[in-house]
Amino acid sequence: MRIVFATQSADPAHPVLGATLAKIRALAERCDEVVVLADSIDESALPANVRARSFAAPSQLARGARYVAALGPELLDRPVAVVAHMAPVYALLAAPLTRPLRVPLLLWFTQQAGGNALRGAERVVDVLLTVDRRSVPLASPKVRAIGHGIDIAAIPCVPERRPPLRRLLGLGRYAPVKGWDTAIHALTELPDATLTIHGPQLTDADRAHRPRLERLADELGVANRVTFGDEVAYANVPQLLGLADAVVNPTHGNAADKIVYEAAAACLPVFAASPVFDTLLPEALRFHGDFPSSLAEKLRDYTDGAGRALRERVEAEHSVAHWADRVLEAAGA
Repeated sequence: MRIVFATQSADPAHPVLGATLAKIRALAERCDEVVVLADSIDESALPANVRARSFAAPSQLARGARYVAALGPELLDRPVAVVAHMAPVYALLAAPLTRPLRVPLLLWFTQQAGGNALRGAERVVDVLLTVDRRSVPLASPKVRAIGHGIDIAAIPCVPERRPPLRRLLGLGRYAPVKGWDTAIHALTELPDATLTIHGPQLTDADRAHRPRLERLADELGVANRVTFGDEVAYANVPQLLGLADAVVNPTHGNAADKIVYEAAAACLPVFAASPVFDTLLPEALRFHGDFPSSLAEKLRDYTDGAGRALRERVEAEHSVAHWADRVLEAAGA
């Protein structure tokens, strides 16, 4: 059994897509061969039965052409499926090749915005895989929720965190949708707490937003309790979780941010605003993202709700093994 997996990066050092390697490994454990098509690749991080081909090129048009040229020959022996990971354009470019051969085309996508590319991809794929039906911004009978695919084995369970929770951690892009202003405002009601944020600046909007957050912290008089860190490699996330008392995730909308599941797997208290987490987190760990006082109140009132029970829930519903099984099930394998 062979499967083709298309993604932007297969590199454990990537600050956002480093976790993709665990998904590739889980598929490799279940398949005779996995063919990875990616822009950037660290072949040393791939299992022996994974064959990788890069479509890196200096322009988007050239990358698309190289991707199609790499995909075509891989379809001749009829893989069980082509999986487009996070980028709808990979599905759009693959569809004219997969459809005549009746090779199932799957798209894994979990973001709040997808635009025309996502709507176009939904029309051509066989199944649109996501974390929760609410974590993809369209309604379609093709949408299938399969959990997030967390590498539980890579995240040790930390000792129990007891109140007061002082060392707060936030991981994610410096983007307005991430709601870091809510967390910074909440510090004004938590005089003993500190907040450390680590995240990439991937767009011009991200690069413009970080200075605004720094000014906000200064204006609110909490700048000495906020650390604005840069992106970190995915492999360093467990270490950061081990140093924190709690993780805060104030992202707006129906987000299914991976860090929430990772923090839960680490047995950490993790406070999240997205409604998507109503099936993962107890009420004590959820707050209203538009109101900093809601986050401050939940942090002050925390007594329990994390620990091994939360880790077990992630393992049962969101582990990378569960994810890989559901991908192959969707492919009809």
